[in-house]
This record gives sequence, C-alpha cells and structure tokens, in this order.
Amino acid sequence: MQKSVCITCGPAHEPVDSVRRLTNFSTGEIGAVLSVAFLNAGWRVLCLRGEGATFPMPSCVEVIPFSNNRSVEELFRGLSFPPDAVFHAAALGDFVVSGVDGGSGKKLESRSGEILLRLSPAPKVLPVLRDLFPDSYLVGWKYELDGGREQALMRGRRQIEEARTDACVVNGAAFGAGFGLLGKAGNLVEYGDKVGLAAGLVAAATGFKNVG
Repeated sequence: MQKSVCITCGPAHEPVDSVRRLTNFSTGEIGAVLSVAFLNAGWRVLCLRGEGATFPMPSCVEVIPFSNNRSVEELFRGLSFPPDAVFHAAALGDFVVSGVDGGSGKKLESRSGEILLRLSPAPKVLPVLRDLFPDSYLVGWKYELDGGREQALMRGRRQIEEARTDACVVNGAAFGAGFGLLGKAGNLVEYGDKVGLAAGLVAAATGFKNVG
C-alpha cells in the first residue's frame, strides 16, 4: 500500500489592516525539497504551502495554499486521508494583531502619526497534531537564532515533549551549520544540507514503527 505524507512549508501571515500584514522571510524551499524526495520514494505527497512562499514548487506536487495559523489547522482537520507522516516545517506566526492604538479606517495612514500595534500570541498548530494523527510519524521544526547549540537542542527537546512529536529538526544560527534531526530518545543525526536532510527524513519515516 502506498504511504502518504503531509508537508507544511512557507510563511503564514496575519493582517494588520486591509493592505498590510505580519509575515516572515520563509521561502518554502524545504517543502519543495522534501516533497520531491518523498515523491521519488513512491509516497503520496500533499503540501500545505504558505501563500507568500516564493521558492518554485514542482507542478507534480499536490499543493493546498494556506494563509495563517488557523487556516493550517483547518486544512489538517479536513484531510481526506490520515497521513503516515507529517512534517510541519511551515514558518507559522507567533503573534496576531489584537489592537491598534492610533490611526483609524481600513487602511492605516502615516499622516496619523505614531501607531502602536498590540500583539497577542497566535494559536499553535503543532501541539494539536498528535491528537489528530495518533499513529503518524510526526516531526516539527526549531529554527533558532539566539544562544548556542545546546540551547537550540534544549528547545528542540522541549518541543518534542510538549507537542508529543517523534522528532524535531533543529537549525539556524544558534545550532550552527546544517541541520540536526533530534529524536525523542535524545539521539541526534546531523545533515549538511536540505537534500541530505530530506533523504534522512524519508529513511526515518519509511522505517517508522508506531509503538504507542
């Protein structure tokens, strides 16, 4: 039976006014690399991709666009099949705009002077995925800039524990060059680039056995 995988990638965004939004620099490249690797391995691939992603996605990949954190969760809840593996690599938002001090109307104008935005924590998606997909191989991402390598790995271990994932991909300036695949048993496998990481994730997902 063909195995299936759901991959998220690219940036989420939250509206500030009718023309502006909060977002980030994610291009969605890792999602494209992962999708191709799993397709080549014979998996059915569905990619949930941020509307602002700029990295080209091969036309052979089934893609559903998302806007913000809430829309990603809705897409997960509406999946027509339970995926054997889920790779949540999307750069979702940490905050939503809960209020604006100064300015008025649908479009904020600079002539209004200083405007202050009130930000509230955005809803997290990764922690709900284990309940949605109890038997899936579930992997989250930790892109860390502050601190050093051990701090980055500590945050990855915390994510695994809190979100009940099977592994966490850790990268960013705090981790150093390349990528680390951190397992829930504490094991760490390092990869030098995205292609190597994708090959390692295909192997890990293929060999995964859910032991409850």
